[in-house]
Amino acid sequence: MSGAAMEAGRTLAMGQDEAVGGGRGSVEAPFGRALARLGQTRPEIVGLTADLGKYTDIHPFRDAFPERFFNVGMAEQNLVAVAAGLARTGKVPFATTYGVFATRRAFDFVAIALAHSNLDVKIVAGLPGLTTGYGGTHQAIEDLALMRMIPGLTIIDPCDATEIEAATEAIAEHKGPVYMRLLRGAVPVVFEPGYRFQIGKARRLREGNDVGIIATGLMTERALDAADALRKQGISAGVLHVPTIKPFDAEAVAEFAAAVRHVVTAENHVVVGGLASLVVETLFDGGIAKTVTRIGLPDRYIECGAVPTLQAKYGLTTQAIVTTIKDLG
Repeated sequence: MSGAAMEAGRTLAMGQDEAVGGGRGSVEAPFGRALARLGQTRPEIVGLTADLGKYTDIHPFRDAFPERFFNVGMAEQNLVAVAAGLARTGKVPFATTYGVFATRRAFDFVAIALAHSNLDVKIVAGLPGLTTGYGGTHQAIEDLALMRMIPGLTIIDPCDATEIEAATEAIAEHKGPVYMRLLRGAVPVVFEPGYRFQIGKARRLREGNDVGIIATGLMTERALDAADALRKQGISAGVLHVPTIKPFDAEAVAEFAAAVRHVVTAENHVVVGGLASLVVETLFDGGIAKTVTRIGLPDRYIECGAVPTLQAKYGLTTQAIVTTIKDLG
């Protein structure tokens, strides 16, 4: 896919600074577009899906390289097993399905067929957290907690279209199994083109000393907007973006947390076992005494409904972050 074609699918507004955009455009299917570009120079890359090619944005790769694309049907355990077999022949498989199916249904296969043998398979998982209104059967609200327990598995939760593209390139270069959450369809642009993504590294996006917001995935966009709103109200809020859940950048988190009065975590995931738990573990291990306020999903299955309504109800909004921080006093 040419650079011109890539830009044809991108709509950008002027940014506030070099790294973070102020206006928000979007990119259609950034993962599939990035994978199709990689496929032009990486003949060993193959694509797989469990009957969800259109709905996991791998269709640009499928259309560009039909002979390197395999649909195994609605059989997620088989998806992982086939990907493992292809990896053993020297291929680099990118396997897509929904996060609930990759984790709940195929957990043992990911652990044993992939991670135990350190195979070079990339699982790209759609509908992370509360990004679908189809209820508990389709909402991967606990996937980070599950997958971080698997030894040797790299876990990525990108913020926006720019980071999805950069992370796709990075995990293609990385040797070993990867689980990456996928924002699909028209994905917002938060970071400007040229944003650098590095596996295992957090990135400080806003400076502040009253409160420090540690965020991952789509919640980073909301954390940035909240920080801007709070600054207008006289509250200095820093933002640390943590796109890699494993390996976790504990050093950056500890340094960031030590420099603020309050720590707030924000994640599109249950507040147990994911980012919040990692932050608390990091602070405890480092002997850093801070109160941590957790923004995320409660320990329950989420009902069906419109996604904006559900996100507002369960506090995954910019306003919820602002209100939570103001209530800290």
